Amino acid sequence: MAVKIRLARRGKKDFAFYHIVAADSRAPRDGRFIEKLGVYNPNSNPATIELNMDRALYWLDCGAQPTDTCRSILSYKGVLLRKHLLIGVKKGAITLEVADQRFNAWLAEQEAKIQAKKDRLATESRKSDKERLEAEAKVKEATEAKLAQKRMEAAKALAAENEEKQAESTESTESDEPAAEPTEQA
Repeated sequence: MAVKIRLARRGKKDFAFYHIVAADSRAPRDGRFIEKLGVYNPNSNPATIELNMDRALYWLDCGAQPTDTCRSILSYKGVLLRKHLLIGVKKGAITLEVADQRFNAWLAEQEAKIQAKKDRLATESRKSDKERLEAEAKVKEATEAKLAQKRMEAAKALAAENEEKQAESTESTESDEPAAEPTEQA
């Protein structure tokens, strides 16, 4: 039986995540599998990968062939490097301690790269949030200034209208008084 290490799609429409599985090459993509090796979520940034390295290494040693995407994932997580170093140990080129030392150094470097990317994304996110808030504050100030100007214009218009009404009422009272005096005299 030919064994492949491949992805099995899970999740919902437009939000897929994948299980990394060892499966018979004749089985359907999302069908039967021999063993689940991990989970791959491409929706997060950076992509989240949880992988059982020992079992993935076991299946590679047994002759399982990874698909292109799984080969990239295994390389990213260091499984292929670990396999390469263990082959060197079997041939006697290096000792197990040296292989472990090299692998741990590579793993620390890889973790530093991942953490640097997370930090960079976080700072960019904070920077974009700050810029967005500043832009919103400018728009808010502009709208408040327009509203204040409209209120002042409305207040001036209301004051002018009140002055006109007062002028009309004073004119009408003045015109009423002289009209009242001649009638009294008559």
